[in-house]
Order: sequence, then structure tokens, then C-alpha cells
Amino acid sequence: MYDILPVLGSGLVICGALLLAMAIGPVWTLFRQLPIGGLRYSWGFLILLILFFIAGYVVYAKFSLVKAYQPLDLVVPIIFFCGAIFVFVVCSLSLKTTSDIMQLYALKQENITDSLMGIFNRRYLDRRLKEETQRAQSYSKPLSIFMIDIDHFKIINDNYGHQIGDLVLKNIAQNIKESLRESDVLARYGGEEFVVILPRTQISTSYKLAERLRQVVENTQLPLPEEPGIDMLSIGVTVSVGVAGLTSECKDYLCLIKNADRALYQAKQNGRNQVVMG
Repeated sequence: MYDILPVLGSGLVICGALLLAMAIGPVWTLFRQLPIGGLRYSWGFLILLILFFIAGYVVYAKFSLVKAYQPLDLVVPIIFFCGAIFVFVVCSLSLKTTSDIMQLYALKQENITDSLMGIFNRRYLDRRLKEETQRAQSYSKPLSIFMIDIDHFKIINDNYGHQIGDLVLKNIAQNIKESLRESDVLARYGGEEFVVILPRTQISTSYKLAERLRQVVENTQLPLPEEPGIDMLSIGVTVSVGVAGLTSECKDYLCLIKNADRALYQAKQNGRNQVVMG
């Protein structure tokens, strides 16, 4: 009976080494998905550590179990085997948990993102604006917004078709995103209208940002898709902007939207392609 103890012990350790080798799979998958940085380096170090353990298991199985003659000599191999099971389960669960979190994040992003332009949608805008208003009131911080409308957008759809209209919307959304600060929030309000939330920003500063944005849009030409036999064309568009901010009279997000919308209407009445502060 005791003759099989070395074989049994070696078998447990080798099986543990195989489990460790299998654990490298999920860790490697995570490693490849992560961007270059400290977290990726940490998972890479774990791969090296597992490889080191595998080498240790093999060496132990080959040299340390030759003289195993008593059942108690199997304690260490059993611990090695159980440790390998633990590592394999943890690595596998890490990959599964990460995948589930990524799927949940993707679903959340789809739920709050406008599918056409890749910016936040009206659902997220309403919730975020309410939160920012409450935060600004609680900490006595300024908050302002501006509402943007593409001038004569119906004419673009009528003259060029809705596909070109969609391209214009995407282009305008991209121009707005590139002109904003990291702390600002851009969302589609509806149709060809956008709203930008500017936390901790006075209305005078918002007006300057909105005017700079208006100029960027005015000076940008959107190239149309080329067609055979037709010269390259481009569309120039302009926007009207209404700016509003929290005041002693305007204390909630509904009032902010109302004042920004009123200012936007005034910008249109004044001839479009301008910024009006409400």
C-alpha cells in the first residue's frame, strides 16, 4: 500500500500543476482586454507568478515525493492540489465577473445613449440635470445650461434627404463634444436640439463657451458623400443657442430648461446663428 503513496502524491501535485496551467487561460484573456497601465501589469505579474508556482509543483513532484512512505506525507500534496483548485476557481470567476460587469455597463450605456449620435439621450439628461441642480443648490454652486438648435434643419432634410440630415446631426454632435470641457454634459434634447449642462459654471462663462461653439459650427463645412460625375459638395450649417443659469428666481431644473428654451426662441426670432442669454 505504501508503495503507491509516492505515485499518489506526485499525481496530486501534477494535477495541481495542470489546474494552474488552466488558470492562466482566463487570466490571459483579462490581460489582453485591459489597456496598458498598472492594472494590466498586475495581471501580467499574476501570470508570471502562476508559471513560477507550476515550476515549483513539478520540481516538488519529481524530487520531494520519492521518499513518501506514510499517509501523513500526502498532506502537503493535498494542500498543493487544493491551492491549485482555489487559484483556478478565483481566476475563472474573475473572468466571468468581469464579462458580466462589461455586459451590464454596455446595456447601461445603450439605455442612456442616443443611438444615432453617440451622446446622452433625453432620459439621461432629465436625470442628470435634476441631480446637478440639487447638488448646486445644496452646495451653493453655480449651474448653467445652454440649449442648441440647428438652423433650418428641415431645409437640409428636404434638399438632401434624411441620410444627409443624419450626417449633419452626427457632425454637429461631434463638434459640440470637441468644444466642451470634460466636466460638461452633452445630451440630445429632441429632434435637432441639444442641451449642454455646465456644472459649477456661471452663466457669463457659459455664454462665452456657447459663442465659441457657435463660431466653430459656423466655420465647419460638412463634406457630402461623393457620387460619380458630381463635384464634391459640402454643407455649411449654423446653430442658435439659448443660455440660462440658476438664480434666486430660477431654482429648479424645469425652470432652467424653460429659460434656456425661451432664450433659444429669442435667438431664432432675432435672425438665428447667435447666442442669447436668458
